[in-house]
Amino acid sequence: MEDWKKDRIGSCERGENPTLMVKMKSGFAVIADNQFLPGYCILLRYPKVESLSDLTLAERSQYLIDTTLIGDAINKVCNPRKINYSTLMNKDNYLHTHIEARYDWEPDEYKYRPSWTYTENERFSEKYAFNEECHGNLTENHCKPDRINEASRILIITRKKLYNNLTKTKSKRRAVG
Repeated sequence: MEDWKKDRIGSCERGENPTLMVKMKSGFAVIADNQFLPGYCILLRYPKVESLSDLTLAERSQYLIDTTLIGDAINKVCNPRKINYSTLMNKDNYLHTHIEARYDWEPDEYKYRPSWTYTENERFSEKYAFNEECHGNLTENHCKPDRINEASRILIITRKKLYNNLTKTKSKRRAVG
């Protein structure tokens, strides 16, 4: 295991986490280690807390705004059927939210069920694992499964592209609100 995975939030702070896309007001937006569902991202709360209940109402609001900004960027880049948001702290004891795009091309037995119902072999296959070389300069057209070869049927979004979409969305919301 890479050292940055032992302390995901600390490695973001130190600039050592290769999945880091952008620092948001409430935490770090990272691309998920595994991209079996193209565009899968996670918001890591910073400073670290154990639960959403540990935040003030204003902090909760900002965290949820940032979560949806990431979803907006994924929508713009990937054009999925929908975005799912999951705040689960069963394994990692710190606040983080999974932001997952869901697609029409998914198999029917998984399409309308939580993503964790995919088999572990499917979800954690090496062919979907994050790596710098694969997370290169792909365009939004690569989100369509017919544009991705089966060996790595994964969307790989560049941090730059998501960052650009996140900052544009944040700027628009600031101008409106």
